[in-house]
Amino acid sequence: MSEPRLQDMGDYNTLTGEKRRIFWAVIIAGLIMASVYGAARAYFVPADIIYTNDQITKVPTVNHMK
Repeated sequence: MSEPRLQDMGDYNTLTGEKRRIFWAVIIAGLIMASVYGAARAYFVPADIIYTNDQITKVPTVNHMK
C-alpha cells in the first residue's frame, strides 16, 4: 500500500461541489460549538468560587525501591 500523492487527489487546488459544502459545514459547526461553549462558560461560572493561594512548587517523591 503506497502513500497518497497530491497528484492523485481530486480538485486539490480548488474545492468544488460536495467537498466545498463539507468544508464550510465543518467551519460553521466549529464556530457554533465555540460560541455555545463561550456562552455556557460565561453563564454558568459559579459566584462562590473558593480561591486558594497554595504555593506548591515541588511535590515530594516517594522512593518505594530501597
